[in-house]
Amino acid sequence: MSTIVFRLDITQIFCDVDDFCHQWSNLWRQVPQLPSTMGEKRSKSRMHLSEVMTIVIAFHGSGYKTFKEFYTLHVLPGWREAFPNLVSYTRFVELMPWCLMLLCCFLHTRTGEITGISFIDSTPINVCHNCRAHSHKVFKGLVKWGKNSVGWHFGFKLHLIINDCGELVAFSLTPANVDDRKPVPDMTKDLIGNASCFSSRRSANKSAEPPNALAQLFGDRGYISQKLFEELYERGLQLVTKSKKKMKNRLVKLIDKILLRKRAVIESVNDHLKNICQIEHSRHRSPFNFLVNLMAGLAAYTYLPKKPSIDIYPKDLPALPPAIF
Repeated sequence: MSTIVFRLDITQIFCDVDDFCHQWSNLWRQVPQLPSTMGEKRSKSRMHLSEVMTIVIAFHGSGYKTFKEFYTLHVLPGWREAFPNLVSYTRFVELMPWCLMLLCCFLHTRTGEITGISFIDSTPINVCHNCRAHSHKVFKGLVKWGKNSVGWHFGFKLHLIINDCGELVAFSLTPANVDDRKPVPDMTKDLIGNASCFSSRRSANKSAEPPNALAQLFGDRGYISQKLFEELYERGLQLVTKSKKKMKNRLVKLIDKILLRKRAVIESVNDHLKNICQIEHSRHRSPFNFLVNLMAGLAAYTYLPKKPSIDIYPKDLPALPPAIF
C-alpha cells in the first residue's frame, strides 16, 4: 500500500478546535444543534465534539479517497493514543452531524484578512452522476440542474470570495440553478473599506495608493450587472469584470487589467478544494453529513501550508508611474 502523506498539522488543528469548543461550550449546550427535533435528547458519547471535528478536518488533508478507509485503516489503529475514546466507524458517522453547528462557527473564525483586493467565482458541487439524477433521493427538493461553460450538472453551487493571498474571505452554498450574482450582496457585507483598512503589509506602498481608494472585487463576465455594480459601489466596493464582446469599450486602469488576468487564482483555489481537500463526492447518504464534509473541507483548506496567491504591488513595477495604481 502506498504511503499517505499528511498535508496538515494535526496538533495545531486540534488545539485550535479544542480552544474554540471550550469558548463556546456554555452556549452550544443551551442551544439546540442541527439536526434537532422537539423533545429530542442530545447525543452523548465518550468522544468530545472537538475530537470529532479534528478527525473530520484531518481527513480532508490525509490523501485518503474515502472517510471509511481513513478512519478504519489510519485513525483506529494509529491514533488511539492521541484519541483514547475512539468509537467504531458506524458510531462516529452518527456523531458527525452533531458537530455541524460548531464546525460552521469555527470555519468563520478561519476566514482570511480583507486586503482590499478580492476575487469571486462559483464552482458546481455535484451530488450524483447526471445519468442518476432522475432517481436521486438524498437531496430531493434541495438541489437543481445548473449549466456552466463545461456543461450540465446536478447539485449545488459553491460561491467563493478569496483575497490576493488565496485565503477564504466569504462563501455561500446555493442550488445549482441560482444566478452567480444573487448571493454577492450578502457575501460582500464585510468587504467594505478604503485604503486605510488595507492590510499592514501594504503600508510600505501607501504612497502609491490614491486617497479613499475603493476595495475591489474581481469576477468573470457572469457578474456583469449595472445594478449590482452600483449597489456595491455605494457601499465602497468596486466590482471589476471583463467586458462582453458586444459591449462598448471603456477605459480601465492598467493595474485592473493585470489583476483581471490574475483572476485565475480563484480557479486554482477551486481545484485545491476539489482535488486536495475533496469537498465533492457522490456517496453522501445524509444532507447533514454532506454539510459536515463541505465545512470540514473548507476548514482543511485554511490549514494548507501553501495556497494559490498572487504578488503584484507597485514595488514590483518600478518603471510604471504610481498614478496607474
